[in-house]
Amino acid sequence: MAKPESKLSMRHITSTLLSTIVLACCLLSAPGASAERRATDDQTKSKQITVAIVLFDGVQIIDYSGPWEVFGQAGFKVFTVADKSEPLTTRFDQKVIADYTFDNSPDADILLLPGGRGTLKTADNPRAIKWIQDKAKTARYVMSVCTGAFLLARTGLLDGLSATTYHDAIGNLSQVAPKTRVVYDQRYVDNGKVITTAGLSSGIDGALHLVEKIRGKGQAQSEALVLEYIWEGDAKPSRAAFADRYLPDFQGFEAKTISVEGALDHWDMQMLVSKPASIAKIMDLTRKQIVSATPHTSSAVTLTSRAPKGAARSEIEWTFKDDLGRTWAGFAATELSALVPVYDFA
Repeated sequence: MAKPESKLSMRHITSTLLSTIVLACCLLSAPGASAERRATDDQTKSKQITVAIVLFDGVQIIDYSGPWEVFGQAGFKVFTVADKSEPLTTRFDQKVIADYTFDNSPDADILLLPGGRGTLKTADNPRAIKWIQDKAKTARYVMSVCTGAFLLARTGLLDGLSATTYHDAIGNLSQVAPKTRVVYDQRYVDNGKVITTAGLSSGIDGALHLVEKIRGKGQAQSEALVLEYIWEGDAKPSRAAFADRYLPDFQGFEAKTISVEGALDHWDMQMLVSKPASIAKIMDLTRKQIVSATPHTSSAVTLTSRAPKGAARSEIEWTFKDDLGRTWAGFAATELSALVPVYDFA
């Protein structure tokens, strides 16, 4: 029996003619370093820069390994620190043993706080928070990756600053750090000493940015080329700024994603739906969630149904204004699919 296939697309529009435009959004880092900072940085070139990375159970591998690769390429001395000397289990069951514990770790020029599933538990560890607070006093820079920003929030180091984090955690960071201006449209946020980055690979961008601050732009660019990494500073779009920011977190569907793609001004996805099993029920559930659960809006969602030819297809359209006053148009359609289901065998 053919399963319903659901297609959903959304476009940012500027007129009732539904014409689309490409948003030009270039997020630049803070202005160049002052002469005083350059002089300070030049003095450090004669000694090896040290980097301390905090590890914990559930830490995300790329959060620390990506920056480690960057800092290692720059000739920095990188070491790891954890609560205890026992082996740790990372996000995907990689086993690691830290070089030092909180009891015997040396100071470092750069303090790196990665994220991962164990972040919140670590934030509740008084030893970890005390160590971060103490080492941050002597560090030149403190940088978080992904949900590592929650560790900074717990220490109070984000109070009065701007910060970002993993796209799904933006709202939670705003709640736990009420004295912090949380942004969603930057891959990293530089406050001078304290730098926060968005999720996962954004830590590589933040690390390259730090290398630029310490060693110069040319050094950072050269490293990115060696790593075969396309580095665009903070001009590369942040994941949290993509157009699906304005789509509901659809619930109640059992579906296999066929395709998903988009950018800052549009989003398209196609799914093969198993449950609900009828076109009418799929579209009814879709309508309800679009009207009641579309996030970050500044207007009501206006939804209209379309009447295509044939009973085996259903379509809806909707419009709304987002929190920046931009107008969006959405379109969803469901029909019986000719696709043959793909089954995975264990």
